[in-house]
Amino acid sequence: MVVQFLNSTYNGGMTTRWLTPEEQRAWRAYIAASYLLEDALDRQLQQEAGMPHLYYTILSALSETPHRTLRMTDLAKALKITRSRLTYAVTRLEKDGLVRREDCQMDKRGSLAILTDEGMAVLERAAPGHVEMVRTALFEHLTEEQVGQLEEIFTGVAAALQGDGGKAAASDDLPWRRRSSSQQCS
Repeated sequence: MVVQFLNSTYNGGMTTRWLTPEEQRAWRAYIAASYLLEDALDRQLQQEAGMPHLYYTILSALSETPHRTLRMTDLAKALKITRSRLTYAVTRLEKDGLVRREDCQMDKRGSLAILTDEGMAVLERAAPGHVEMVRTALFEHLTEEQVGQLEEIFTGVAAALQGDGGKAAASDDLPWRRRSSSQQCS
């Protein structure tokens, strides 16, 4: 069992700080809940709106911006995903007429993602079912105090992983800054 070796040594004298039993239980509970929650959200959106959760999230993020428009790099950062994953998803949404891309007038290297009227209509139809699933799958199982704690916990984790929590993350380690060998600036 992993937790039995709390301070074992391996590979040249480096010490591994194994998870405590409490940390191991919390970690496994997080993994189980996050996988099950993402699966429930994805299945609901696939069944009711014909799109995966990521596509809904892209439409939702664009709907909350001025003129329903955002630079692709800023959208990737907001969604915490790689630019190549975003490009693939936006290309699919573009084929469906839900999003369109335009060159950025202020910076010719960049491009903008724009939520179309059809995309907004699809989002408005999908939102009630999605919100109900979020409420049913997550928030109905939490007290008001736990909702605040959940926000505090994950805001802190996200800040730390992005280098906002005192420890600087390597800038190339953040998903939206990663580059594949064939990827162009977006």
